[in-house]
Amino acid sequence: MTRPLTVLQGTRVLSLALNLPGPAALMRCQRMGASCVKLEPPSGDPMAQYNPVAYSELHEGVKVIEADLKSDDGQKLLHRALAKTDVLLTSFRPSALEKLGIAWSRLHAAYPTLSQVAIVGAPGPGAEDPGHDLTYLADNGLVTGLELPPTLYADMSGSLMASEAVLQAALLQQERYAGTGEAQGGVYIEVALSHAAQYLALPRAWGLAQANGPVGGAHAGYGIYPCKDGRVAVAALEPHFAAALCAAAGAPAPGLRTMFMPVTHEAVAAFFGRQTREQLDRLGRERDIPLLTLP
Repeated sequence: MTRPLTVLQGTRVLSLALNLPGPAALMRCQRMGASCVKLEPPSGDPMAQYNPVAYSELHEGVKVIEADLKSDDGQKLLHRALAKTDVLLTSFRPSALEKLGIAWSRLHAAYPTLSQVAIVGAPGPGAEDPGHDLTYLADNGLVTGLELPPTLYADMSGSLMASEAVLQAALLQQERYAGTGEAQGGVYIEVALSHAAQYLALPRAWGLAQANGPVGGAHAGYGIYPCKDGRVAVAALEPHFAAALCAAAGAPAPGLRTMFMPVTHEAVAAFFGRQTREQLDRLGRERDIPLLTLP
């Protein structure tokens, strides 16, 4: 039986972050064993309105408290929580944090052992610019037509980077404490969603996922083909997988150059076009070919 990760056991995380990247990062922290509290404005988190199912899963195991941070009572509640927090997670613009009186310089002075992980749209001055998942993906060449991307890549990869930063802050604190026996100063870590999109775009920037790249459609063994009653996604990239695919399809003897030739593409496409999903599923199992059929 798989045991839950407990690497953040004993770490207290307070989140002020709404919508998706922050709550997704908090969900990861909770699943790694952290004690998680979230302060929400009286209007609630917009995600609860967009998608109650998503909101529920994102906040499973999280203690949610209502707090109007623009009021005296809300500020008192916030600072009581901060006094018991190891890592603060935010997703406001820097100017908004300043207005709320919780810019890092003030926080660090008031709570020297507190760390902050700040999710922003872009680094530096760009943190004040409006943006969202779609604009960060578009800026990095990940929006290639008029269709929306199938998921929120920048938000979700940014949430992983943010939970990684929480883990980094917690481990640094543990290491420093172990060396001195006393709690040490906290750290500030900024996570930019634009950087998350840029990281995801690296295979495309390297040429791997471009149209003439091996995982962009140029390699006959890596792509999506129509079959008799649906589609098949095939990922026969390694030589032994490519050899098995070519043997089944009656394509030319495989080699690195052969897999990029039009004649190989034509042979593989023609073979898939004659097969049903059931036949292809069986072929994948019997010939050890990485493929998945789709409706």
